[in-house]
Amino acid sequence: MTDLRLPEKRFRPELEGVRAVAALLVAVYHIWIGSVSGGVDVFFIVSGYLITTSLLSRIVRDGRINYIENLLGLAKRLFPLAFTVMAISAVVSIFLLPMSTWRQTIAELFSSMFYFQNWQLANSAVDYLGQNNEASPFQHFWALSIQGQFYVTWPIIITLVYLFATKILKTPVRKTLLAVLSTIFIASLSYSVYITAVNQPWAYFDTFARVWEFSLGGILALLLPYLKFSGRAHLIMGWVGLAVIAFTGMVLPVSTVFPGFAALLPTGGVILVIIAAENGQAFGVQKLLGSKPFQYFGSISYGFYLWHWPLLVFYYAYFNTETVSTLGGLGILALTFVLSIVSIRLVEAPVRQLPVKKSKKRLSTVLMTLMLPALLVGLSWGAFVQASTGGSFTTEDNPGARAVSEGIQPTRGADIQPDFLTAKEDLPTFYGADDCTTNGGTSTDLKDCSFGVTENPEHVVALVGGSHSGHWFPALEEIAEELNMRIDVYIKDACRFTADDFDELLTESCMEWNDNLEEHLMEEPPDMIFTTATVDKGDTVPGGYIEKWQRFEGVADIFAVRDNPRMKVDPTLCLDKLSIANCSVERSEALSDVVPWENTDGISSNVSFADMSEYFCTGTTCSPVVGNVLVYRDHHHLTTLYSKTLGPALKEQLEPALQDPS
Repeated sequence: MTDLRLPEKRFRPELEGVRAVAALLVAVYHIWIGSVSGGVDVFFIVSGYLITTSLLSRIVRDGRINYIENLLGLAKRLFPLAFTVMAISAVVSIFLLPMSTWRQTIAELFSSMFYFQNWQLANSAVDYLGQNNEASPFQHFWALSIQGQFYVTWPIIITLVYLFATKILKTPVRKTLLAVLSTIFIASLSYSVYITAVNQPWAYFDTFARVWEFSLGGILALLLPYLKFSGRAHLIMGWVGLAVIAFTGMVLPVSTVFPGFAALLPTGGVILVIIAAENGQAFGVQKLLGSKPFQYFGSISYGFYLWHWPLLVFYYAYFNTETVSTLGGLGILALTFVLSIVSIRLVEAPVRQLPVKKSKKRLSTVLMTLMLPALLVGLSWGAFVQASTGGSFTTEDNPGARAVSEGIQPTRGADIQPDFLTAKEDLPTFYGADDCTTNGGTSTDLKDCSFGVTENPEHVVALVGGSHSGHWFPALEEIAEELNMRIDVYIKDACRFTADDFDELLTESCMEWNDNLEEHLMEEPPDMIFTTATVDKGDTVPGGYIEKWQRFEGVADIFAVRDNPRMKVDPTLCLDKLSIANCSVERSEALSDVVPWENTDGISSNVSFADMSEYFCTGTTCSPVVGNVLVYRDHHHLTTLYSKTLGPALKEQLEPALQDPS
């Protein structure tokens, strides 16, 4: 049986141009448009095409792939710039980034160093508590992590295919590889379409939802010798392909619909360009993409991609802004260009000159040495953060809400608690307990955990809803002993205790979880259900809440607390640079002047309400700090410490409702 023709392994200047276009698109979209362009998908299919061509030529020639030499060859091209950018970015981050972002930044530094940044971001993307994380200067390493995982696994796949084809199946190697790559393509694309529809934020960073792009590049390498068309067709295909690459980000909301079927658009554009270049025309796209300026830019595109993102993050931090001016953006691009050239000449070029076969030990030593600065900065920085957190506090220094409820004046000059290093992690304790929250994604299972007085309690209170119910847990836990109360926790982040999705923000899994919870509470009713009464600034009680509460008449009482006001900016970031006054919001912008339940009909008799607004706002202003305690760990979630200080004030409202049930 005849085999497919061996792909020609040669320098393709148009691919350097494609890389140049992709890198520039990525940077321009990040800087001025604030979205993604699809340029990363271009990198993926180009990598799949080139690596498949290279590895296949090698194994056909030698009968094997030297795995160690292959990895060292890749490492000497990838590591020098990557670890240089990491080390410098880490040092600059210490001086420019807010302390509240340090833990996240350190974690992303290490996940970037060891090429699992995409999985770190995937978990953050579906973790409701992590969604308010600020972008770190290492976030763009997610794409390099996926590529790194591809580079590690692809030689293994091609070697296994070669061995099976030659030793066991006795089939042509390249045809067998085509069948395997086609299978991987179909399986990965099918999974990508499914997971993008079910959980797009996760899918965007999922290696398995992206591997089809690399497979498609490999399939193209195998079939390219057979893809020949008329000269006019090649001419049109090339320019159409370039247009598709350039305008995908404008046509599609890439950041919310990729990878799925939508990613076929930019990858298809690359395919058209490569096919067109096989039979280049006088005015074909390869003339532009293969020109010296494009080739040169393509040769530094890796460095350009690495440098542009940290420079953008530092621009935001230094100028305390969320947008980039035209002049500022041009400055970022110019500095990115200069740093790319300098770092390539000083760091990458000398390492790339080292021969792999003759200098394995020396090359390995050089690469390890290049890793050390980033590793040492990360370890030292992490040790400093660990040693600096967890400052002590007292009621006298940090009374929090007690400054309002009990008139305690905080000690002048005392530090705000929790400190900005720990604020993001200042979560209710049930988040650390095993199986005490339902994942905010697709899970509908009930997680029932009990706290407070768990043996012979006088009262059983079910804390139900989303995170805005959950952040009242520390206040309830603080008064549980005094009220002889057991707290049963039923929390699903990004969900609410409601009968309908009145603002179309809830997921199907949330509504199903609500049904499951209602059934459970009907079967084992608590004395009281503690939940939220409103959403954000709302001046009425949502109808879905009222309907849900009515179903519990004669079964359980409802204690509904007004939703807390929300900040315009994350206080942990704002207070790092500005005063408390500058980080506050006007009460009229954060709270309705109307008491919501006094403006709502149909409220059942089993409901008691609590308005705790006076512990967040004065008559005119809502502050991020009360009584020397940081109120919020992000735009709208309470710190555990502030919630605890709300305990005595909450007791005054909750105790009568428990003692005098409806």
